[in-house]
Amino acid sequence: MNESYIECMVQRHTPAWQAFLKYLVVFLAAVTILGGLVLSDFIILLVGVLIGVGAYFVIMNTDIEYEYLYLDKEISVDKIMHQAKRKRVAVYSVEKMEILAPIKSYHLDGYKNREAKVHDYSSGVENQPDKRYVFFYDGKEKIIIEPTEDFVKLVKNVAPRKVFTD
Repeated sequence: MNESYIECMVQRHTPAWQAFLKYLVVFLAAVTILGGLVLSDFIILLVGVLIGVGAYFVIMNTDIEYEYLYLDKEISVDKIMHQAKRKRVAVYSVEKMEILAPIKSYHLDGYKNREAKVHDYSSGVENQPDKRYVFFYDGKEKIIIEPTEDFVKLVKNVAPRKVFTD
Protein backbone atom coordinates (compact mmCIF):
# COMPACT_ATOMS: atom_id res chain seq x y z
CA MET A 1 0.00 0.00 0.00
CA ASN A 2 1.37 3.39 -0.97
CA GLU A 3 0.98 5.67 2.05
CA SER A 4 2.07 9.29 1.90
CA TYR A 5 2.43 11.59 4.88
CA ILE A 6 3.18 15.28 5.31
CA GLU A 7 2.17 17.96 7.78
CA CYS A 8 2.55 21.72 7.96
CA MET A 9 1.69 24.40 10.49
CA VAL A 10 0.31 27.91 9.92
CA GLN A 11 0.04 30.60 12.60
CA ARG A 12 -3.17 32.61 12.27
CA HIS A 13 -2.67 36.36 12.31
CA THR A 14 -4.19 37.97 15.41
CA PRO A 15 -5.90 41.27 14.62
CA ALA A 16 -4.93 44.30 16.72
CA TRP A 17 -8.35 44.55 18.36
CA GLN A 18 -8.12 40.94 19.59
CA ALA A 19 -4.65 41.53 21.03
CA PHE A 20 -5.95 44.66 22.77
CA LEU A 21 -8.95 42.73 24.12
CA LYS A 22 -6.67 39.99 25.46
CA TYR A 23 -4.54 42.44 27.44
CA LEU A 24 -7.57 44.45 28.59
CA VAL A 25 -9.35 41.41 30.02
CA VAL A 26 -6.20 40.21 31.82
CA PHE A 27 -5.70 43.70 33.26
CA LEU A 28 -9.33 43.93 34.43
CA ALA A 29 -9.10 40.49 36.05
CA ALA A 30 -5.93 41.43 37.93
CA VAL A 31 -7.32 44.78 39.10
CA THR A 32 -10.62 43.35 40.34
CA ILE A 33 -8.94 40.42 42.12
CA LEU A 34 -6.48 42.77 43.83
CA GLY A 35 -9.33 45.15 44.67
CA GLY A 36 -11.32 42.30 46.18
CA LEU A 37 -8.35 41.21 48.28
CA VAL A 38 -7.52 44.74 49.48
CA LEU A 39 -11.13 45.59 50.32
CA SER A 40 -11.83 42.08 51.66
CA ASP A 41 -14.99 41.98 49.57
CA PHE A 42 -16.03 38.51 48.44
CA ILE A 43 -18.31 39.78 45.64
CA ILE A 44 -15.53 41.83 43.98
CA LEU A 45 -13.15 38.89 44.34
CA LEU A 46 -15.71 36.57 42.73
CA VAL A 47 -16.23 39.01 39.84
CA GLY A 48 -12.43 39.13 39.38
CA VAL A 49 -12.23 35.34 39.24
CA LEU A 50 -15.05 35.24 36.67
CA ILE A 51 -13.27 37.86 34.56
CA GLY A 52 -10.11 35.72 34.90
CA VAL A 53 -11.96 32.69 33.56
CA GLY A 54 -13.18 34.84 30.67
CA ALA A 55 -9.58 35.98 30.09
CA TYR A 56 -8.51 32.33 29.81
CA PHE A 57 -11.00 31.72 27.01
CA VAL A 58 -10.09 34.98 25.25
CA ILE A 59 -6.40 34.05 25.32
CA MET A 60 -7.10 30.53 24.05
CA ASN A 61 -9.12 31.86 21.11
CA THR A 62 -6.75 34.63 20.04
CA ASP A 63 -3.57 32.55 19.74
CA ILE A 64 -4.43 29.93 17.10
CA GLU A 65 -2.37 27.76 14.77
CA TYR A 66 -3.66 25.42 12.10
CA GLU A 67 -2.01 22.11 11.28
CA TYR A 68 -2.65 20.44 7.94
CA LEU A 69 -1.97 16.74 7.79
CA TYR A 70 -2.06 14.67 4.63
CA LEU A 71 -2.17 10.92 5.14
CA ASP A 72 -3.27 8.39 2.56
CA LYS A 73 -5.74 10.46 0.49
CA GLU A 74 -7.11 12.45 3.43
CA ILE A 75 -6.42 16.02 4.45
CA SER A 76 -7.14 16.73 8.09
CA VAL A 77 -7.10 20.16 9.68
CA ASP A 78 -6.39 20.61 13.38
CA LYS A 79 -6.75 23.82 15.36
CA ILE A 80 -4.13 24.35 18.06
CA MET A 81 -5.14 26.93 20.64
CA HIS A 82 -2.40 28.73 22.58
CA GLN A 83 -0.01 25.83 21.88
CA ALA A 84 -1.82 23.87 24.58
CA LYS A 85 -5.07 22.43 23.26
CA ARG A 86 -5.60 20.59 19.97
CA LYS A 87 -8.96 20.18 18.29
CA ARG A 88 -9.71 18.28 15.08
CA VAL A 89 -11.60 20.72 12.88
CA ALA A 90 -12.24 18.69 9.74
CA VAL A 91 -11.17 15.74 7.61
CA TYR A 92 -11.39 16.00 3.82
CA SER A 93 -11.08 13.13 1.36
CA VAL A 94 -9.06 13.93 -1.76
CA GLU A 95 -11.52 11.91 -3.84
CA LYS A 96 -14.37 14.33 -2.97
CA MET A 97 -12.19 17.39 -3.58
CA GLU A 98 -13.14 19.16 -6.82
CA ILE A 99 -10.17 21.49 -7.29
CA LEU A 100 -7.13 22.77 -5.40
CA ALA A 101 -5.58 25.95 -6.80
CA PRO A 102 -3.93 29.18 -5.65
CA ILE A 103 -6.44 31.70 -4.36
CA LYS A 104 -5.92 34.07 -7.32
CA SER A 105 -5.77 31.32 -9.97
CA TYR A 106 -7.69 31.56 -13.21
CA HIS A 107 -8.66 27.90 -12.71
CA LEU A 108 -11.08 29.07 -10.01
CA ASP A 109 -13.00 31.39 -12.37
CA GLY A 110 -15.70 28.77 -12.92
CA TYR A 111 -16.25 28.53 -9.15
CA LYS A 112 -16.58 32.25 -8.33
CA ASN A 113 -20.38 32.38 -8.39
CA ARG A 114 -20.88 29.12 -6.52
CA GLU A 115 -22.70 29.29 -3.21
CA ALA A 116 -20.54 27.44 -0.71
CA LYS A 117 -19.81 27.59 2.98
CA VAL A 118 -16.37 29.17 3.45
CA HIS A 119 -13.86 27.82 5.97
CA ASP A 120 -10.64 29.83 6.33
CA TYR A 121 -7.82 27.81 7.86
CA SER A 122 -5.05 30.11 6.64
CA SER A 123 -3.08 32.85 8.36
CA GLY A 124 -5.71 35.32 7.21
CA VAL A 125 -3.10 37.64 5.68
CA GLU A 126 -2.56 38.26 1.99
CA ASN A 127 1.23 38.09 1.67
CA GLN A 128 3.24 38.88 -1.44
CA PRO A 129 3.34 36.46 -3.16
CA ASP A 130 0.08 35.04 -1.86
CA LYS A 131 0.66 31.41 -0.83
CA ARG A 132 -2.94 30.61 0.09
CA TYR A 133 -4.79 27.88 -1.77
CA VAL A 134 -8.51 27.22 -2.17
CA PHE A 135 -10.20 23.91 -2.60
CA PHE A 136 -13.83 23.15 -3.17
CA TYR A 137 -15.06 20.08 -1.37
CA ASP A 138 -18.10 17.99 -2.24
CA GLY A 139 -19.84 20.91 -3.95
CA LYS A 140 -20.77 22.47 -0.60
CA GLU A 141 -17.63 23.88 1.01
CA LYS A 142 -14.89 26.31 0.04
CA ILE A 143 -11.76 25.77 2.14
CA ILE A 144 -8.89 28.26 2.26
CA ILE A 145 -5.55 26.84 3.40
CA GLU A 146 -1.91 27.94 3.30
CA PRO A 147 0.10 24.76 2.61
CA THR A 148 3.77 24.34 1.81
CA GLU A 149 4.99 23.50 -1.68
CA ASP A 150 5.77 19.93 -0.60
CA PHE A 151 2.22 19.51 0.68
CA VAL A 152 0.77 20.66 -2.65
CA LYS A 153 3.15 18.41 -4.62
CA LEU A 154 2.13 15.39 -2.58
CA VAL A 155 -1.58 16.03 -3.13
CA LYS A 156 -0.87 16.65 -6.82
CA ASN A 157 0.82 13.24 -7.07
CA VAL A 158 -2.40 11.63 -5.84
CA ALA A 159 -4.89 13.78 -7.81
CA PRO A 160 -3.04 15.42 -10.73
CA ARG A 161 -6.17 16.57 -12.56
CA LYS A 162 -7.58 18.34 -9.51
CA VAL A 163 -4.49 20.24 -8.31
CA PHE A 164 -3.12 23.34 -10.02
CA THR A 165 -0.06 25.32 -9.03
CA ASP A 166 -0.19 27.99 -11.77
